[in-house]
Amino acid sequence: MQDFEKLGAFYLGKKVAPDGERTDELILYDSKDLTTHGVIIGMTGSGKTGLGVGVIEEAAMDHVPVIALDPKGDLGNLLLTFPKLRPADFEPWVDPRAAADKGQTPQEFAKTMAGVWKKGLAGWGQTPARIGALRNAVDMAIYTPGSAAGTPLSVLREFSAPEPELLEDADLYRERVQSTATGLLTLLGIDADPVTSPEHILIANVLDKAWQEGRSLDLGALIAAIQDPGIDRIGVMDLDAFFPPKERFALAMRVNNLLAAPGFEAWMEGPPLNIDRLLYGDTGKPQVSVLSIAHLGDAERMFFVTMLLTELVGWMRRQPGSGSLRAILYMDEIFGYLPPVANPPSKQLFLTLLKQARAFGLGLVLSTQNPVDLDYKALSNCGTWFIGRLQTERDQARVKDGLMGAAGSGNLDMDKLDETLAGLGKRRFLLHNVHEQEPALMETRWVMSYLAGPLTRDQIKLLAASQPKFAATADPEAAEPVARSAQRARPVLPPDIRQLFAPPQSTEGTSEGLVYYPRLIAAGDVNYSNARLKVSEQRPYLLAVEPEDTSGTVNWAEAQELSLTPGDLDRHPDPDAAFAECPACLTKSKQFKAWEKTLRRHLRTGRPLILYKSKVLKATSNPGESERDFRIRLQQLGNEQRDLKVAKLRERYEKKVATQEERLRRAEQAVEREAEQARAHKLDTALSFGTAVLGALLGRKRISATSASRVGTAVRKAGRAGQQAGDVRRAKETVASVHAKLAELEAAFDKDVEALDAAFDAQAEMLDEVAVNPRATDLHVGLIGIGWFPYVEDADGRLRPA
Repeated sequence: MQDFEKLGAFYLGKKVAPDGERTDELILYDSKDLTTHGVIIGMTGSGKTGLGVGVIEEAAMDHVPVIALDPKGDLGNLLLTFPKLRPADFEPWVDPRAAADKGQTPQEFAKTMAGVWKKGLAGWGQTPARIGALRNAVDMAIYTPGSAAGTPLSVLREFSAPEPELLEDADLYRERVQSTATGLLTLLGIDADPVTSPEHILIANVLDKAWQEGRSLDLGALIAAIQDPGIDRIGVMDLDAFFPPKERFALAMRVNNLLAAPGFEAWMEGPPLNIDRLLYGDTGKPQVSVLSIAHLGDAERMFFVTMLLTELVGWMRRQPGSGSLRAILYMDEIFGYLPPVANPPSKQLFLTLLKQARAFGLGLVLSTQNPVDLDYKALSNCGTWFIGRLQTERDQARVKDGLMGAAGSGNLDMDKLDETLAGLGKRRFLLHNVHEQEPALMETRWVMSYLAGPLTRDQIKLLAASQPKFAATADPEAAEPVARSAQRARPVLPPDIRQLFAPPQSTEGTSEGLVYYPRLIAAGDVNYSNARLKVSEQRPYLLAVEPEDTSGTVNWAEAQELSLTPGDLDRHPDPDAAFAECPACLTKSKQFKAWEKTLRRHLRTGRPLILYKSKVLKATSNPGESERDFRIRLQQLGNEQRDLKVAKLRERYEKKVATQEERLRRAEQAVEREAEQARAHKLDTALSFGTAVLGALLGRKRISATSASRVGTAVRKAGRAGQQAGDVRRAKETVASVHAKLAELEAAFDKDVEALDAAFDAQAEMLDEVAVNPRATDLHVGLIGIGWFPYVEDADGRLRPA
């Protein structure tokens, strides 16, 4: 690992000198700075896609997950990383036409590309081992919403009710209702204004009613609700007067036609659109998720982006505050989604994220090749600007106006900005970072990913086949009961045996053919308490198990944990249902007392509260926090602790550097001032010297050979200034002393950086498990009896839950 990776610094390229020559000084970008967002602007061929890929690669190296929206089809190249750099690795991805243009076969061209990449990476100080580290740091995945070419995302299976945190925030909740309604109408081809459009107002009211009641709506339920919303009035007007039934039916038909359209089923297939699962895998490993939408039409893209941003805002609000970078949303072309005048459904969501995401550690990076049609007032929230080669003077003027309104624009020399922008070449960018003291000209580094260009449908399929899959999260199912003879009459049992009836899981059809099967159920709660671990947790339980028919033995460890509560169970059965034969052991009242005793023993020793403990970070999971979620939290905690150490390191050296600057200043004041020329030289000495130190150390970069060279230049200038002032000895002694001290600081800084721990990887740590068992007095059994569960027989003769 290179030392700068311990500092949470992104290696983006190298600095370019004013004369246009690339220097050896690395451009190291502090990951924390990206919480104030970034924007990349450059024409086609400027290298902005390569810069964006480089930013994502560096985030991945730092274990920061990324969602990358890809309207052009280029970002799938992030999955093309080959640690061994073999020609065979490149061959499936090379463009046969490009090979033919070079007069080569695809195999020969793949060999050429492998050599080009190996040489390019070496020229920028990167080894195959760094590609391997990238592959190990994160999982990579590509999704194709609305298409089965890759892994589709289920966006329209249902409109899920928001989380309680979002419902409690009136502004965010209203924004979610409005954006969901607008996104759906956009997909229908209806340009609906939220204030004047009856279609928008109706759908917003339908969503609001369902969500306030805690219900999610699938498309079928939405179609029914459009026709019969269950609302008498809209505002003060009668529903039928505001939106007549005939027009509501026409709108419902448009939604139905969308549902029936060929290929539309792809919008309801695949894993759900879940931000947490796009950012982290099943074990909590960070993930780079490329969402390829190049195959979609404009309306479909706007719909998907709107739904994604809506989910992202909800996810963001559930995160604790953080000053360190938690995740990145990258969009490869923002044109049309954040315009200056128009108000597409994506715009308000982007504004919300640009204003609020910083507090939660979520960084946005927005890229475009069209700098004219952008809302620069919104982009003024971005703290980092990467400006590449622009096509026209109009583009340059528009970007310049935008920069003038951005934070930290006082550090820019506006008089020289036109000349700088006009002189930018390929892969050359002006980096303006509000957290730095001055802008920098940079050339982007060679990326580790093979830039093959837009991927074909077959190539996307090939990538999707090998990527991690979403694990199913279905509730555990009970084993299919043994078929028993059934009768219409309910079995007669002793009155002291409690009986409850589970409601049917499906409301479709009738109760014809429904048969109740008995199981032993138990309900209550368990208190877990441990003062040392600061645990005080009460957990309810509702268990169901089938005892052995003959012996009546019950193994509570095999009991099914039901998602129901005792309040969900009915006291009376469905009047048309039949009843399966009840095992003899369930008809004996005394047996239930014995079962309660074994249940208490099981609760005492067989159901501990499991916590996870990290020795590295000295942290323990919270009750109910899964190992996956704990590892996600650990990764963020590790990054935050690393950032704190780096901040302290920077603060310590900043004071030491300031001391040396003060020594130099006092020495100059002591030098006799004999001429204006001498005074000018001395001022230049201080500025040059300060730039050398601040640019390398306090500008979040290590002191490099280039910086040392600049220090030497400052020393020589100090010597000339001393000669002109007539006090050569004192000036030389002071400058030499400062130079020696700076060399000591450089060595000490290198040693301190070396002492820092390697970047924390939550996936690599072996966590300890801590079991908290309840005390006997902390067990409560409120119910033990018979639960009757409804089943029906399918066409194959198998029993399935009703």
